Amino acid sequence: MDDAIRLPDVRIARYHFTLNLLEPVHLPPYKGSALRGGFGHTLKRLVCYNPADCRERCRLGNDCVYGYLFETAPPEDAEVLRNFTGVARPFVIEPPLDRRETFEPGEHLDFHVVLIGRGIDYLPYFVLVFQQLGDAGLGRTRGRFTLENVTALGMGSGEEETVFDVSDGMIHNRDLSAGLAEWEALAATLPTNCLTVEFLTPTRLKHKGQWVRNGPPFHILVKALLGRISSLSYFHCGERWETDFRGWIDRAQDVRLVGSGTGWVDWERYSGRQKQRVRMGGLVGRVTYEGNLRDYLPLLALGELIHVGKGTVFGNGQIRVESKE
Repeated sequence: MDDAIRLPDVRIARYHFTLNLLEPVHLPPYKGSALRGGFGHTLKRLVCYNPADCRERCRLGNDCVYGYLFETAPPEDAEVLRNFTGVARPFVIEPPLDRRETFEPGEHLDFHVVLIGRGIDYLPYFVLVFQQLGDAGLGRTRGRFTLENVTALGMGSGEEETVFDVSDGMIHNRDLSAGLAEWEALAATLPTNCLTVEFLTPTRLKHKGQWVRNGPPFHILVKALLGRISSLSYFHCGERWETDFRGWIDRAQDVRLVGSGTGWVDWERYSGRQKQRVRMGGLVGRVTYEGNLRDYLPLLALGELIHVGKGTVFGNGQIRVESKE
């Protein structure tokens, strides 16, 4: 086995969106569901030429902007995971972490969008759709807003470049995306024997068919990250990741969970497709791991950006890795 996990070259771009609120906006405590829902409904309205035929599922699949972003399917010629229905989506919406629910006119609402692989090419659609969503309104009372600014963020460098500003209405091509070299550099800054992982937003991990409601043990986190990175790499970055998945998971069981302050937080969202409320609860809090962590640092560094577990498009599964306090 290699000394450390050699990640595939998953390219990621991160953007800061700023909305200027024109009317009161009422959002749920976990705002990712409202942002993702508003984005999805508006995108489908803009790009779908035959909504009646695509009511259950997009007929064009990955050839359609909506189909690719929201219903990503394995291509027919896929070498692996051909019948896999849980293909990772090429984007994450990171809502603000506060649980504030009411925003007044004149205030700003800030959030991040993470785009992965081919998904980076779809940034103009995110800009256009949030402009259009501003006219339709957001949240329970459909409060209107304007998209004021979109900024590309450098990974670890602090560099920023304006992609869109309401003052000129133009979308500028600014590439601050990062790949393998950046993840390895970030991993080199992390502690090798003892570290803390904070689950900033509800994190939905499954083990043996059951939701993990405490911990989690390190090998469960590793397994989830390996699966997510493999799916993103193959379906959105064009690289089939070959590594000893089972070996890495088994080896992760030697890393000890020495401190756990996590708990399960329940929240629900309304699914327009299912016409019902869907539970989206998950783990939040902090855990401390101790052992030979050096091998897994690249995995954790990338995990900070791509999130982990179920429901990542809503902002679920956001983690932060830091030295033990």
